[in-house]
Amino acid sequence: MEAEEFRRYGKQMVDFIADYISNIRERRVLPDVYPGYIRNLIPDHAPVEGESWEEVFKDIERVIMPGMTHWHSPHFHAFYPAANSFPALCADMLSGGLGCIGFTWASSPACTELEMVMLDWLGKMLHLPEEFLFCSKGPGGGVIQGTASEATLVALVSARNKVMSTSKTNVKDDVPMEKLICYASDQAHSSVEKAAMLGGLKFRSLPVDDALSLRGDILRAAILEDRAKGKIPFLVVGTLGTTNSCAFDNIKELGKVCSEEHLWFHIDAAYAGSAFICSEFRHLLDGVENADSFSMNPHKWLLVNFDCSTMWIKNRHDIVEAFSVNPLYLKHDKEGQIPDYRHWQIPLGRRFRSLKLWFVFRMFGVKRLQAYIRKHVDLAHEFEELVKKDHRFEVVFPVTLGLVCFRVKGPDALNGEVLRLINERGRITLTPTIFKEMYVIRFAVCSKDTKSEDIRYAWREICYVTSQVLATRNL
Repeated sequence: MEAEEFRRYGKQMVDFIADYISNIRERRVLPDVYPGYIRNLIPDHAPVEGESWEEVFKDIERVIMPGMTHWHSPHFHAFYPAANSFPALCADMLSGGLGCIGFTWASSPACTELEMVMLDWLGKMLHLPEEFLFCSKGPGGGVIQGTASEATLVALVSARNKVMSTSKTNVKDDVPMEKLICYASDQAHSSVEKAAMLGGLKFRSLPVDDALSLRGDILRAAILEDRAKGKIPFLVVGTLGTTNSCAFDNIKELGKVCSEEHLWFHIDAAYAGSAFICSEFRHLLDGVENADSFSMNPHKWLLVNFDCSTMWIKNRHDIVEAFSVNPLYLKHDKEGQIPDYRHWQIPLGRRFRSLKLWFVFRMFGVKRLQAYIRKHVDLAHEFEELVKKDHRFEVVFPVTLGLVCFRVKGPDALNGEVLRLINERGRITLTPTIFKEMYVIRFAVCSKDTKSEDIRYAWREICYVTSQVLATRNL
């Protein structure tokens, strides 16, 4: 494909994507295929001679679309949002076209410097303490990771390195790693436990209160208990907006304990973090001033397509010291004057992801992004009211943002059957969780194009399936 062909075929692909997103409501949200379906649709070896664009293009619909879960459909209500917008897609096109691998400032100054400014922009939108921002001229700053899972692992490795080389905790430099232990609530994302596993460290899951919030007294008791056993606590991960129920740990209390006990405090606000740009939700972030690191995912709820997970740290030297490997072929004459992001992450190479933030922030503006968040929250409350008005159902957890946890009144098996049939029909898709040992159905407002009529469409589908299941059970 030459440049002129790319102009023509590229426009065709843009039209396809625009049509796909504009007409996505017409597609069944869940695929109706079985594992291995693609092997029956394409050859078992690569072609010896290249095929035409026309042959490749027509197979998108024939091969790929039957196996797609349409995450951006207004009928997708599972997990959490996977953000998307046309400005972000344009930025991703430019990033792919420029093709820079921005591991050092010298490898692409624009890639590094735009990221620094965008993390300051977003940090100011969130009203983060100034010490997290580059513009403070202090040791803090922000970086784009691939996912919140990566951010948690980076925080864990940085904290591990720090506790094994500091005297503040009265720990010897040769402390055995097997004595180190980290904490999170039993509602925290599985990536926290996975990070500990990858880091070769012990992880302890702590119980939450009736609001599914991890409290300071529980953390302090665990720390004292483990120290008495000869273990060395070093990291706490607090969650704002858990995956199960969008619950919030008490980060004020956790941060105070961490400060007193000299533990690294990392806050994971992967989903809920975007909402903190709205003044009415910003109080949920109070206590972040006591954190050592904080992360959120604009690729979940801020109209920036995957992948783009933003992370801020109070002292970037803690990351650099843990991740720095500096062979001669990566050195340059501006080292030390500006960050080299290869020292802030797990991989070496990195894409020009800050372009997505730049395009989205400029084209939407803060006010429209706030309105988008508020619209989703309003739609969640609209669904909540529908549930409350039907005596067959109950809302089982307070609705704070864009997630509603509800269930059919009755046994867990009944709720499991309702959810199974809903997803089997494929008109909408939902996911389950467990709340206080009860099987619960999660309803998340996900698509940027979700409207009130989509909420009512989903509710009609839920009611229809529920009625069918109750009829078969004579309930």
